[in-house]
Amino acid sequence: MSRHVTNITWSDCPHLTQEEQDELWRSIPQYQRQARSKGIPVLGSGVIYPFSEDRIRVEPFEIPKHWPRCFGLDSDAGAGWTAIVWLAHDRDQRTVYVTRSYKSDHRAKAVHVEALTTQGKWIPGVGDAAGLLVTEKDSIQVIELYKAAGIDMELPDKSVEAGIQDVYDLLEAGRLKVFATCSDFFTEFRMYHRDKGKVVKISDHLMDALRYGIRSGLARAKVKPKEVEPEPRFVYNQGYAGTGWMGM
Repeated sequence: MSRHVTNITWSDCPHLTQEEQDELWRSIPQYQRQARSKGIPVLGSGVIYPFSEDRIRVEPFEIPKHWPRCFGLDSDAGAGWTAIVWLAHDRDQRTVYVTRSYKSDHRAKAVHVEALTTQGKWIPGVGDAAGLLVTEKDSIQVIELYKAAGIDMELPDKSVEAGIQDVYDLLEAGRLKVFATCSDFFTEFRMYHRDKGKVVKISDHLMDALRYGIRSGLARAKVKPKEVEPEPRFVYNQGYAGTGWMGM
Protein backbone atom coordinates (compact mmCIF):
# COMPACT_ATOMS: atom_id res chain seq x y z
CA MET A 1 0.00 0.00 0.00
CA SER A 2 1.55 3.26 -1.13
CA ARG A 3 -1.46 5.48 -0.40
CA HIS A 4 -3.83 6.03 2.46
CA VAL A 5 -6.90 8.28 2.58
CA THR A 6 -8.33 9.72 5.78
CA ASN A 7 -11.40 11.93 5.98
CA ILE A 8 -10.82 15.00 8.14
CA THR A 9 -13.77 16.97 9.48
CA TRP A 10 -13.82 20.45 10.97
CA SER A 11 -14.10 18.88 14.42
CA ASP A 12 -10.67 17.31 13.82
CA CYS A 13 -9.10 20.77 13.38
CA PRO A 14 -8.34 22.25 16.81
CA HIS A 15 -7.41 25.64 15.31
CA LEU A 16 -11.00 26.18 14.13
CA THR A 17 -13.15 27.64 16.88
CA GLN A 18 -16.89 27.01 16.97
CA GLU A 19 -17.50 30.62 15.95
CA GLU A 20 -15.22 30.23 12.93
CA GLN A 21 -16.93 26.98 11.97
CA ASP A 22 -20.36 28.65 12.17
CA GLU A 23 -19.16 31.52 10.00
CA LEU A 24 -17.70 29.16 7.40
CA TRP A 25 -20.90 27.09 7.39
CA ARG A 26 -23.02 30.14 6.58
CA SER A 27 -20.70 31.22 3.77
CA ILE A 28 -20.73 27.86 1.92
CA PRO A 29 -23.46 26.85 -0.59
CA GLN A 30 -25.76 24.22 0.90
CA TYR A 31 -24.77 21.44 -1.49
CA GLN A 32 -21.06 21.91 -0.65
CA ARG A 33 -21.38 21.86 3.15
CA GLN A 34 -21.01 18.10 3.57
CA ALA A 35 -17.84 18.10 1.43
CA ARG A 36 -16.28 21.13 3.11
CA SER A 37 -17.11 20.25 6.72
CA LYS A 38 -17.01 16.42 6.72
CA GLY A 39 -15.04 15.41 3.63
CA ILE A 40 -18.06 13.74 2.01
CA PRO A 41 -17.62 14.01 -1.79
CA VAL A 42 -20.22 15.85 -3.87
CA LEU A 43 -20.45 16.73 -7.52
CA GLY A 44 -20.48 20.51 -7.44
CA SER A 45 -22.71 22.38 -9.89
CA GLY A 46 -23.72 19.15 -11.68
CA VAL A 47 -25.55 17.72 -8.69
CA ILE A 48 -29.28 17.35 -9.37
CA TYR A 49 -30.54 17.69 -5.81
CA PRO A 50 -28.23 20.27 -4.13
CA PHE A 51 -29.63 19.77 -0.64
CA SER A 52 -27.88 18.79 2.57
CA GLU A 53 -28.46 15.21 3.68
CA ASP A 54 -28.84 16.48 7.23
CA ARG A 55 -31.87 18.44 6.05
CA ILE A 56 -33.76 15.37 4.85
CA ARG A 57 -32.45 12.60 7.12
CA VAL A 58 -34.71 11.58 10.02
CA GLU A 59 -34.57 8.75 12.52
CA PRO A 60 -37.03 5.92 11.80
CA PHE A 61 -40.34 5.94 13.64
CA GLU A 62 -43.53 3.88 13.60
CA ILE A 63 -45.64 4.96 10.64
CA PRO A 64 -49.11 6.13 11.73
CA LYS A 65 -51.83 3.82 10.50
CA HIS A 66 -53.75 6.62 8.76
CA TRP A 67 -50.83 7.57 6.50
CA PRO A 68 -51.27 6.25 2.93
CA ARG A 69 -48.33 4.23 1.63
CA CYS A 70 -46.97 3.20 -1.77
CA PHE A 71 -43.77 2.15 -3.50
CA GLY A 72 -41.78 2.98 -6.61
CA LEU A 73 -39.76 0.32 -8.42
CA ASP A 74 -37.10 0.49 -11.12
CA SER A 75 -35.62 -2.60 -12.72
CA ASP A 76 -33.32 -3.68 -15.53
CA ALA A 77 -35.72 -6.54 -16.29
CA GLY A 78 -33.63 -9.16 -14.53
CA ALA A 79 -30.34 -8.33 -16.25
CA GLY A 80 -29.17 -5.70 -13.79
CA TRP A 81 -30.29 -3.84 -10.69
CA THR A 82 -33.75 -3.75 -9.18
CA ALA A 83 -34.43 -0.87 -6.80
CA ILE A 84 -37.46 -0.08 -4.65
CA VAL A 85 -38.36 2.82 -2.38
CA TRP A 86 -41.33 2.73 -0.02
CA LEU A 87 -43.12 6.00 0.69
CA ALA A 88 -45.45 7.11 3.47
CA HIS A 89 -47.51 10.27 2.99
CA ASP A 90 -48.33 12.55 5.91
CA ARG A 91 -51.17 14.39 4.20
CA ASP A 92 -51.79 16.68 7.17
CA GLN A 93 -48.27 18.14 6.92
CA ARG A 94 -48.03 17.49 3.17
CA THR A 95 -44.77 15.62 3.77
CA VAL A 96 -43.53 12.42 2.11
CA TYR A 97 -41.24 10.00 3.92
CA VAL A 98 -38.94 7.44 2.30
CA THR A 99 -39.24 4.70 4.90
CA ARG A 100 -37.17 1.97 3.26
CA SER A 101 -34.94 1.47 0.24
CA TYR A 102 -33.97 -1.79 -1.45
CA LYS A 103 -31.40 -2.45 -4.16
CA SER A 104 -30.37 -5.86 -5.49
CA ASP A 105 -28.72 -7.26 -8.60
CA HIS A 106 -30.33 -10.68 -8.07
CA ARG A 107 -31.82 -12.00 -11.31
CA ALA A 108 -34.68 -13.97 -9.76
CA LYS A 109 -37.86 -11.90 -9.53
CA ALA A 110 -38.99 -14.05 -6.63
CA VAL A 111 -36.36 -12.30 -4.50
CA HIS A 112 -37.79 -8.88 -5.32
CA VAL A 113 -41.36 -10.13 -4.83
CA GLU A 114 -40.32 -11.33 -1.38
CA ALA A 115 -38.96 -7.88 -0.56
CA LEU A 116 -42.27 -6.31 -1.59
CA THR A 117 -44.31 -8.92 0.25
CA THR A 118 -42.33 -8.43 3.47
CA GLN A 119 -43.41 -4.79 3.58
CA GLY A 120 -47.00 -5.74 2.84
CA LYS A 121 -48.77 -6.99 -0.27
CA TRP A 122 -51.48 -4.44 0.37
CA ILE A 123 -49.12 -1.55 -0.44
CA PRO A 124 -49.74 -0.43 -4.06
CA GLY A 125 -47.04 0.98 -6.29
CA VAL A 126 -45.68 1.74 -9.70
CA GLY A 127 -42.76 0.10 -11.44
CA ASP A 128 -40.75 0.28 -14.62
CA ALA A 129 -38.97 -2.73 -16.07
CA ALA A 130 -38.13 -1.47 -19.55
CA GLY A 131 -34.42 -0.89 -18.97
CA LEU A 132 -33.18 -3.66 -21.25
CA LEU A 133 -36.38 -4.54 -23.07
CA VAL A 134 -37.17 -3.94 -26.70
CA THR A 135 -40.82 -2.88 -26.63
CA GLU A 136 -43.31 -1.39 -24.20
CA LYS A 137 -45.25 -4.64 -24.48
CA ASP A 138 -42.28 -6.48 -22.95
CA SER A 139 -42.33 -4.09 -20.00
CA ILE A 140 -46.03 -4.65 -19.46
CA GLN A 141 -45.43 -8.41 -19.43
CA VAL A 142 -42.84 -7.99 -16.67
CA ILE A 143 -45.30 -5.96 -14.62
CA GLU A 144 -47.87 -8.71 -15.13
CA LEU A 145 -45.44 -11.18 -13.57
CA TYR A 146 -45.40 -9.08 -10.39
CA LYS A 147 -49.18 -8.83 -10.47
CA ALA A 148 -49.45 -12.61 -10.80
CA ALA A 149 -47.43 -12.86 -7.58
CA GLY A 150 -50.01 -10.71 -5.81
CA ILE A 151 -48.22 -7.35 -6.04
CA ASP A 152 -50.44 -4.34 -6.78
CA MET A 153 -48.33 -2.53 -9.36
CA GLU A 154 -48.90 -0.38 -12.44
CA LEU A 155 -46.60 1.31 -14.94
CA PRO A 156 -45.42 4.80 -13.91
CA ASP A 157 -45.25 8.16 -15.60
CA LYS A 158 -41.60 8.11 -16.74
CA SER A 159 -41.29 11.82 -17.57
CA VAL A 160 -37.70 12.45 -16.46
CA GLU A 161 -37.52 16.21 -16.09
CA ALA A 162 -41.06 16.55 -14.76
CA GLY A 163 -40.38 13.81 -12.21
CA ILE A 164 -37.09 15.37 -11.13
CA GLN A 165 -38.88 18.69 -10.70
CA ASP A 166 -41.55 17.05 -8.52
CA VAL A 167 -38.86 15.64 -6.22
CA TYR A 168 -36.88 18.90 -6.25
CA ASP A 169 -39.95 20.92 -5.25
CA LEU A 170 -40.60 18.66 -2.25
CA LEU A 171 -36.95 18.87 -1.19
CA GLU A 172 -36.87 22.64 -1.50
CA ALA A 173 -40.05 22.97 0.57
CA GLY A 174 -38.64 20.63 3.25
CA ARG A 175 -41.46 18.17 2.61
CA LEU A 176 -39.40 15.12 1.61
CA LYS A 177 -37.73 13.21 4.43
CA VAL A 178 -35.73 9.97 4.36
CA PHE A 179 -35.21 7.44 7.16
CA ALA A 180 -31.58 7.38 8.24
CA THR A 181 -31.49 3.59 7.69
CA CYS A 182 -31.74 4.03 3.88
CA SER A 183 -27.96 4.00 3.33
CA ASP A 184 -28.12 2.91 -0.34
CA PHE A 185 -30.52 5.77 -1.00
CA PHE A 186 -28.14 8.37 0.37
CA THR A 187 -25.24 6.92 -1.63
CA GLU A 188 -27.16 7.48 -4.86
CA PHE A 189 -28.62 10.78 -3.70
CA ARG A 190 -25.23 12.44 -3.27
CA MET A 191 -23.89 11.10 -6.60
CA TYR A 192 -26.96 11.82 -8.74
CA HIS A 193 -25.76 14.39 -11.28
CA ARG A 194 -25.72 15.76 -14.80
CA ASP A 195 -22.96 15.93 -17.35
CA LYS A 196 -23.37 18.54 -20.09
CA GLY A 197 -26.98 18.95 -19.08
CA LYS A 198 -27.92 15.27 -19.26
CA VAL A 199 -28.67 12.99 -16.33
CA VAL A 200 -25.82 10.51 -15.87
CA LYS A 201 -27.39 7.04 -15.99
CA ILE A 202 -25.00 5.36 -13.57
CA SER A 203 -26.08 4.08 -10.15
CA ASP A 204 -29.38 5.91 -10.34
CA HIS A 205 -31.97 3.15 -9.89
CA LEU A 206 -33.17 4.31 -6.48
CA MET A 207 -33.41 7.86 -7.78
CA ASP A 208 -35.56 6.61 -10.66
CA ALA A 209 -37.69 4.60 -8.23
CA LEU A 210 -38.12 7.72 -6.10
CA ARG A 211 -39.13 9.75 -9.13
CA TYR A 212 -41.74 7.15 -10.15
CA GLY A 213 -43.07 6.92 -6.60
CA ILE A 214 -43.46 10.67 -6.18
CA ARG A 215 -44.91 11.38 -9.62
CA SER A 216 -47.21 8.34 -9.99
CA GLY A 217 -47.15 6.25 -6.83
CA LEU A 218 -48.60 8.82 -4.42
CA ALA A 219 -51.79 8.93 -6.48
CA ARG A 220 -52.19 5.18 -5.82
CA ALA A 221 -51.18 5.28 -2.15
CA LYS A 222 -53.60 3.85 0.39
CA VAL A 223 -53.83 3.11 4.09
CA LYS A 224 -53.49 -0.38 5.46
CA PRO A 225 -56.85 -2.19 5.36
CA LYS A 226 -58.38 -2.98 8.72
CA GLU A 227 -58.17 -6.61 9.66
CA VAL A 228 -61.58 -8.19 9.34
CA GLU A 229 -62.58 -10.12 12.44
CA PRO A 230 -63.72 -13.66 11.66
CA GLU A 231 -67.45 -14.20 11.85
CA PRO A 232 -68.68 -16.50 14.66
CA ARG A 233 -68.90 -20.14 13.69
CA PHE A 234 -72.10 -22.02 14.38
CA VAL A 235 -72.28 -25.77 14.73
CA TYR A 236 -75.29 -27.97 15.25
CA ASN A 237 -75.58 -29.09 18.86
CA GLN A 238 -76.79 -32.66 18.73
CA GLY A 239 -77.09 -32.83 22.52
CA TYR A 240 -79.78 -30.17 22.58
CA ALA A 241 -83.39 -31.27 22.57
CA GLY A 242 -84.99 -30.25 19.36
CA THR A 243 -83.44 -28.51 16.38
CA GLY A 244 -81.10 -25.67 17.24
CA TRP A 245 -77.73 -24.00 16.72
CA MET A 246 -75.12 -23.05 19.21
CA GLY A 247 -72.46 -20.38 18.61
CA MET A 248 -68.89 -21.56 19.12
